[in-house]
Amino acid sequence: MEQILKVEGLCRDYGRGTVTHAVDHVDFSVEKGEFVGIMGPSGSGKTTLLNCISTIDTPTAGHIWVEGQDITTLKQKELSRFRRERLGFVFQDCNLLDTLTAYENIALALTIRKTPVRQVDPLVKETAQLLEITECLNKYPYQMSGGQQQRTAAARAIITQPALILADEPTGALDSKSARLLLERFEVMNQLRQATILMVTHDAFTASYCHRILVLRDGAVFAQLERGNQDRRDFFRRIIDVVTELGGDQSNVL
Repeated sequence: MEQILKVEGLCRDYGRGTVTHAVDHVDFSVEKGEFVGIMGPSGSGKTTLLNCISTIDTPTAGHIWVEGQDITTLKQKELSRFRRERLGFVFQDCNLLDTLTAYENIALALTIRKTPVRQVDPLVKETAQLLEITECLNKYPYQMSGGQQQRTAAARAIITQPALILADEPTGALDSKSARLLLERFEVMNQLRQATILMVTHDAFTASYCHRILVLRDGAVFAQLERGNQDRRDFFRRIIDVVTELGGDQSNVL
């Protein structure tokens, strides 16, 4: 299969004198169409790792390749273009523009890419249907539920067909029903669009939707779990076992 992401010897240090190794020699790769989760206790380095991959943060050492391009060698202008054209983002806070409707928020990603006007409307409507937010297209963010806002953000992230979608705690601000709906849509995006998703989460239930999970501890990879043909509930129980070994919270249950 085609390799979308390769991380090799990645380090991110903070401080002088007493140095904190937020990310400590991490190696992994993600192939096209994979849905990969990153878990770990608070302070394990999962968000810092995602920030390095998203080019928001700069690694201290190591390399990150996306579609064969080493993004650690890019200049600032090249990074901005790469981020705009090859990455999609879904954050815990939806980051929708309050003055734009859902339709306009989604279409904005295409406008920035200078997509021909005649292509915008069918693309927005097709993507909205995939995320089950067609009824929200004429609504402003304040008129939508948290789950609808987050699915709108997901639509905006995938509409440009990025190489990699980066999701940082996307269910963190949602109730259980909204979280389940969002994760089910992530599965559909992954299956129908072959969307490659890398998702940071602290929640075992959310992580159980992934194909594979990297578990971090103290900035390094502590464990790696493959779902394979396992039922999601069985995979959830395996995740809980690892979380327990790390001394984490088991309060998130199916």
